[in-house]
Amino acid sequence: MKSQQQKQIGAALDAIDAGYAQLRAACSDSVGNAFRVEVAERLERQHRVNRGQMYRVFGELIEPPDGPDDPDLPKGTVISKLLWQRLRITSGDIKKRIIIAGRIRPRRTLTGPQLPPELPCLTEALENGDVGEAHIDAVCEGVDALPSRLNHRKGTAERILVRHAKEDDANFVAKTARDIAAELSPDDDFDEQDRRRKSGFRMGKQRVDGMSYIAGWADPELRGYIEAANAAVRPGRHQPHDPVTDPEHEPENDHSPADAEQFELIDDPRPELDTDAPDDAAADAADQTADEPSGVEHVAVELDTRSAAQRLHDALKLGLRAALASGAYGQHRGLPVTVIATTTLAELDQASHAINNPAIPMPPPARTGGGSRLPMRDLLRMAANAIHYLAVFDDHTGRPLYLGRTKRIATVDQRIICYARDRGCTRPGCTEPGYHCEVNHEPAWGKGGQTDADCLFFDCGPDHALITKGLLQTKITDAGRLAYTDDTGPPEINLAHHPEELLKELFDDDDP
Repeated sequence: MKSQQQKQIGAALDAIDAGYAQLRAACSDSVGNAFRVEVAERLERQHRVNRGQMYRVFGELIEPPDGPDDPDLPKGTVISKLLWQRLRITSGDIKKRIIIAGRIRPRRTLTGPQLPPELPCLTEALENGDVGEAHIDAVCEGVDALPSRLNHRKGTAERILVRHAKEDDANFVAKTARDIAAELSPDDDFDEQDRRRKSGFRMGKQRVDGMSYIAGWADPELRGYIEAANAAVRPGRHQPHDPVTDPEHEPENDHSPADAEQFELIDDPRPELDTDAPDDAAADAADQTADEPSGVEHVAVELDTRSAAQRLHDALKLGLRAALASGAYGQHRGLPVTVIATTTLAELDQASHAINNPAIPMPPPARTGGGSRLPMRDLLRMAANAIHYLAVFDDHTGRPLYLGRTKRIATVDQRIICYARDRGCTRPGCTEPGYHCEVNHEPAWGKGGQTDADCLFFDCGPDHALITKGLLQTKITDAGRLAYTDDTGPPEINLAHHPEELLKELFDDDDP
């Protein structure tokens, strides 16, 4: 005989089944896309609420509040095996659901009293249908990435991640989680020798089709070069069948005619590159190879303690460094393809002293145009050996103080300001880095917009199209940032590329 609770839950499930039967039978041929989007939103929320209830059931199956013995089940029944049989899901899926249920459901001590869930903010969001599976994974992975010495920060980290999970997609949450881990683990926490030992690539045997598999770890400097090179080899540029061209004779415009309206600000002649100046390190190596006897070269090899993987890593780095310095990649959106880094005046000054004084802590890493973190030691070393762009900002006002470059071209300077100030697309929630963005006017050029640094901002192509179509409106805030609105709420700025602002409460609000 069914209990009152069983009848109540069964009746609710019957009502849900009946509702879905009516929904399946309903015709939707002429409801319009606006209504279909509304239906999709409601179905997604219902799916999330349903998943929250599923975790509730899994949690109670593992720790039954009414005890493990059930007269309706054969004695010795293994619940996981029964779930595998009845739900027809893999054992791995069952295990994952059990683990998540254990983290978002109330816990019991050995003596019986209940404890709150490990992740209370995530529990509430899931019960309300505010987050999906990908959000759950991103939040859990973000919290788990923090070391045990930062346990007192995990509550704040979870709160930040769940708040953004309610507003943004899982990719944004995952990026925020990485920013949290980076902000709470300063660059000094990672020994340079540890990085040196870990860096390296391994190349597998060549297959019959001529292909070889490469895998490994890139240090921050190499990643910076790869980001810059990858930005140059975008759709339509540097394709395998293209002839090798002299960068001095490449066309000045690096965009298609369709981009012309968006790039009016960089129609001036591009800066000329000194392609005759070789990279210092590469030149030194070439001179030694040419001038020194073979015996000296043999000694150098004997003193090299790098593994084969590390040498391959460094070979790739050397090649990219030389290629970037030579100008062979041409231009990317009006700039010679190179590494762009952003820091503050105080951090640059502190780093220059910390290099020679171990008592001075190394400041946080600079940010590259690709969105990665570049340790200050690497930044200073790179800046000393090659042509790169370095934008220095005031610590308090956030206004640009200095642009370190070899030539001064106004429109190029303005683009660098966008790299340094915006770092990426300015539309709230967008995680596209600066290398993937266009510079656009606010107000629009056709509406009298000025080609001044304070009136130029980064947008990725799809988001700029939304502005052009009038689906998004923009305005410049008092702080000089671009804010967006779709007329359903107040204008907002994008914090995705500014973890120091996004994660401010990590340092202002300690957990008890």
